[in-house]
Amino acid sequence: MSVKRMVEYHISRLKDKRDDIRLEAIAELILLDATEALPELETVYHNDTNADVRRAAKDAGKKLFALQVLREKQE
Repeated sequence: MSVKRMVEYHISRLKDKRDDIRLEAIAELILLDATEALPELETVYHNDTNADVRRAAKDAGKKLFALQVLREKQE
């Protein structure tokens, strides 16, 4: 499976009804350095009903945004 497909899969899991699945998806997106998931993580941060999931989305967003800025500086 390509990295792009794995990222797409974990992005789709951000909408799962189970909190633990959403938390796992967020962790996987961080491991994949999936800066393309930033818009979806922002949506989770603003709209998820679970505080732990919102916090994880916020932390992931910070890490991935920093990575995105670093990549842009290297170009």
